[in-house]
Amino acid sequence: MTQAQWTKIRDRLKKTVGQNNFTTWIAPLSVGPLEDGVTTLFVPTNFFGNYVSQNFADLILHEMQSENDNVTRLKFELATPDKSAIPLPAPARPKTATAQPSNSSLNTAPLDARFSFDNFVVGKPNELAHAAARRVAEGGPVTFNPLFLYGGVGLGKTHLMHAIAQELHLRKPELNVLYLSAEQFMYRFVQALRDRKMMDFKEIFRSVDVLMVDDVQFIAGKDSTQEEFFHTFNALVDQNKQIIISADRAPGEIKDLEDRVKSRLQCGLVVDLHPTDYELRLGILQSKVEAQRANYPGLEIEAGVLEFLAHRITSNVRVLEGALTRLFAFASLVGREINMDLTQDCLADVLRASERKISIEEIQRKVSEHYNIRLSDMVGPKRLRSYARPRQVAMYLCKKMTSRSLPEIGRRFGGRDHTTVMHGVKRIEELKQSDGQIAEDLELLRRSLEA
Repeated sequence: MTQAQWTKIRDRLKKTVGQNNFTTWIAPLSVGPLEDGVTTLFVPTNFFGNYVSQNFADLILHEMQSENDNVTRLKFELATPDKSAIPLPAPARPKTATAQPSNSSLNTAPLDARFSFDNFVVGKPNELAHAAARRVAEGGPVTFNPLFLYGGVGLGKTHLMHAIAQELHLRKPELNVLYLSAEQFMYRFVQALRDRKMMDFKEIFRSVDVLMVDDVQFIAGKDSTQEEFFHTFNALVDQNKQIIISADRAPGEIKDLEDRVKSRLQCGLVVDLHPTDYELRLGILQSKVEAQRANYPGLEIEAGVLEFLAHRITSNVRVLEGALTRLFAFASLVGREINMDLTQDCLADVLRASERKISIEEIQRKVSEHYNIRLSDMVGPKRLRSYARPRQVAMYLCKKMTSRSLPEIGRRFGGRDHTTVMHGVKRIEELKQSDGQIAEDLELLRRSLEA
């Protein structure tokens, strides 16, 4: 099989198996000669070959047969210097001589060019994390080690990790920056154990200049992996090498993580990426609209739509960006302007899923705090106006903001009948039109509950 044929096959496999699987399992393969219908694939380790044989062999064989119908079977062999194989093009990345891995599967994970500092929208919830990431990306003397970034899904942890790695490559190309997920670290550790190549593993991981591990919570409960991670961490810190870690929660909150590992992770700068606020979500949408307009020139978006999306979709940035992408694509296909009606039709499922589940108890607490009365008085039997009006406001909000039935709402307000709740809701509906103060109170309470 020729180099050109293998390159075509690799390109098709990348589209079929996805970037992550391709990088981990297909890219390290090299192809040998075709003899008697059998094509040899050279693999870096026996464990690696067994995995590829079990999970990807049929797919690879199918793609090979589409290029050469003489191929009938695949054979996996351990790569050695004397084997005649077509090598794979390795990604160009500066490395120091000691850190260069002998195995292409130990290269850094691929970086996404979209995740740069230039297109990271900064707001109050993430400004500290952004500033710390920027400082580390300068590649100067280590000031805090490790830098530990944590937060929920879609808040920008991986974006910052990729941005740091790419900035370091630009500013300090001589540095050996190794970026990978905790899952990849664990896989490579297990692979080294099975192939009795722990010394190679240690040499590679302990000779990097910057080690970046994403989603470190995945090593929790894996005792042997934690042990090796702990020693790798110590070795790099002793050499004053930078370590950058991300996780979905703070070190002390990661269940089944050894105390000594937690202690090490907490000894540097631990930064929380808070959930996005309205202003940050709006800023992200505004920045993404410019990119969408490049893809859909001439497509207009009505005033108020971005504000509506920023207000309603609060779960995470990925959902927000996905909603905007879908909106532009849908409007382009049907040939309509992006207005509120189109937005609500196109994103009905996203908007429903993004609705935060608000409880009756939460509404009662907010209303009692707003009107400065005791919760027990609001749900109690007293009929004084100073208690009755807040009680009716709370009932109205419960009817509008929860899916609870009128009888259930009545039970939560001191066992009142559902007709009492109906009367209260109707009364507030009327006052909302005539009493500016009631209308303002309702809007303030609604925003507070949805925040």
